[in-house]
Amino acid sequence: MHRSASRLTRILACAAVPVMLVVAGCSSDSGGKSDADGSSSSPSTSPTPTVTPAKYSGLPDACDTIDAKTVGSLVPKVKNKGGTSGKSSDIETRGSCSWNGLDDKGVKGSQYRWLDVSLMRYDSDATLGSGAKRAGEYYAKEVAGAQGTAGAKSLKSVATAGIGDQATLVTYTLKKTDEDFAYATVVARAENVVITLTYNGAGYAGAKSPSSADLTKDAEKAAKEAVTAIAAGSADAPGAGESSKAPSESAKAS
Repeated sequence: MHRSASRLTRILACAAVPVMLVVAGCSSDSGGKSDADGSSSSPSTSPTPTVTPAKYSGLPDACDTIDAKTVGSLVPKVKNKGGTSGKSSDIETRGSCSWNGLDDKGVKGSQYRWLDVSLMRYDSDATLGSGAKRAGEYYAKEVAGAQGTAGAKSLKSVATAGIGDQATLVTYTLKKTDEDFAYATVVARAENVVITLTYNGAGYAGAKSPSSADLTKDAEKAAKEAVTAIAAGSADAPGAGESSKAPSESAKAS
């Protein structure tokens, strides 16, 4: 009887071994499946770059940025009171206008004046930066261009307050058509728009030419009017609007 009980115990012990192996095998399979599931999870996507929207989404007509009375004062006997528009392939981004006139006083000589204004607007771009940043870069180039005028004499360059967000006045004299022309150039930035205004003049037939100092006050006055016109004639960009481009759109534009 005792021998039979011992034999039965051994049989039950042997029978239990496969069951434990099966359980262990199931646990191993479950763990492997869990690891596989964990490794197949999709990676997180990078957030889309954001950029501050440009303030101005359009430009006014460059010929409307300076008041007619101001033009008449700065350019006596102006040929075209409405101004002559420069060619532009995109009037929402760039524009220019110029006026000129010769005041002939007979034996007392003549006075010639030239006035021009150009506008350049930049949209915000997720790749290239905000409109204000891009305009700031162009502003620096325009100032450098005025400072580097070939043949300029008595050149002076000073920062000017009260005209947009930043402005620089560059004055100099330049010999043209055997006469000494005086120049006053104002480069200003209003948010994402750059205004470059040049005012110059000379005296002919014995008339005294104006000095750069004589032209400075009038040039600054006209530049202030242009900045005001930008704010009045340009719509504020609503949210991101069309003034903030995604990288893919910028790539197409370039």
